[in-house]
Amino acid sequence: MTPATFFQSIWSDYIQRLCPSAHQVHELLQEDEALINDHIALRTYNLAPVGLESLAKHFITLGYKECGDYVFESKNLVAKHFEHTDPTQPKVFISELEVEKFSDEVQSIINKLVSQVSQDTVNASNFIYSGRPWQVSYQDYLTLAKESEYAAWLAAHGYGANHFTVSVNQLNRFAEVQGVNDYLSDAGFRINTSGGEVKGSPEVLLEQSSTMADKVDVAFSDGTHQIPGGFYEFAKRYTMQNGELYPGFVAASADKIFESTDSQ
Repeated sequence: MTPATFFQSIWSDYIQRLCPSAHQVHELLQEDEALINDHIALRTYNLAPVGLESLAKHFITLGYKECGDYVFESKNLVAKHFEHTDPTQPKVFISELEVEKFSDEVQSIINKLVSQVSQDTVNASNFIYSGRPWQVSYQDYLTLAKESEYAAWLAAHGYGANHFTVSVNQLNRFAEVQGVNDYLSDAGFRINTSGGEVKGSPEVLLEQSSTMADKVDVAFSDGTHQIPGGFYEFAKRYTMQNGELYPGFVAASADKIFESTDSQ
C-alpha cells in the first residue's frame, strides 16, 4: 500500500462517517491544483493493544518517522507527530489519553472497551480507519463525557481521522487563515472560537483554525444518538531561519483545536 492509497481510504471514511461537511468545504476551497492536506489527527487511549505506538506502526511501515512530542496537561493527553521521508506527504498527529489520571469509574469503562480489542485487530491494515472496534452504551458515553470529551468521542467513534487539514499556504484566494474563516462563515459553517478564531501566530511559525465538528448519528448499544463527529482544520506555516516551512505543531494551539469536537 502507498501513502496515497492509505490516505484516500482514511479520507473516504472521514467524509462518510465522521465529517460529511468536509466534502463541501473541500469543494469551496478547491482551486486549480488538488488541495494539499497538511496533516491528519488520530485519537487513542494509552492502553495495550491500542496505544499510540501501535497506531504509529501503520505509518512507520509507509516511511514515516517520529518527529515531535507534545503534552496537554489540562486534558491529560500526550501526543507525537510523524513526518514522511517525502515532504509532500501529509504529517500525522497521534494523541493518546492518559487513562490512569481519571476516576475509577472512567477507567473501568475504558478498560472494558479496550478489552474487546485483539492485537490482530489493531495490526489489520485498515485499523486506522476501521471505526469503533468495541460495543459501548450511550450511558457510558455520557459518563465519560463528564470527565473527558476526548474519552467520550473516542469511545463513540473509534478509529478514523479526527480531522484533515487544508494547507492555507497553497491557496491563491486567501493569504491568511482569517480569510478562510470569514469565507466559510459566510457559507454557513461554524468556526471554532476557543482561544480566538485563529490559534497561533507568525511568531510561533504556525496559525490554525477549524470548523466545529459535524453532528452525526452514532449507533450505541442502547440506541442511536446524534453527537459531535469530525471537523476540518486550516493551517498556515511560516518560514524558519533556514528558509524551510516550520514542520511541527504548537501545543497551546492544538489544545484549543481539540475543542472543535466539544458538545455545542
